[in-house]
Amino acid sequence: MASRGKRAGAKKRARFRPSVLLLAIGITAGVVAWGYLVKAAIDFGVQARSGTSDAWLFLGLASAGAVACLFIGLMLIARLLRTLGITSERTPSSPDEPDAPPRIPGGRRAAR
Repeated sequence: MASRGKRAGAKKRARFRPSVLLLAIGITAGVVAWGYLVKAAIDFGVQARSGTSDAWLFLGLASAGAVACLFIGLMLIARLLRTLGITSERTPSSPDEPDAPPRIPGGRRAAR
């Protein structure tokens, strides 16, 4: 019986990539800022309901900031996944290959 080799290729060595570290730090900072702004919005909401009129403005600002931090954090997560190779960039289809057959107005019955 002949000896067979492995089907798997050589393992890639893990290497330090500063871009991954910066993305991870950015994600962490965004999540921490989001948590702080959510807590601040809750506190301002309590103050606004108790009668402090300035608290409504701060409640709105803290809420908008929390939404922005969460959005930026999600975008950074998507970029991190793309950098690590877990997801891939969307490639546009070439003009030579049609994506779908041409659409005939009227459906299948009209095509007969």
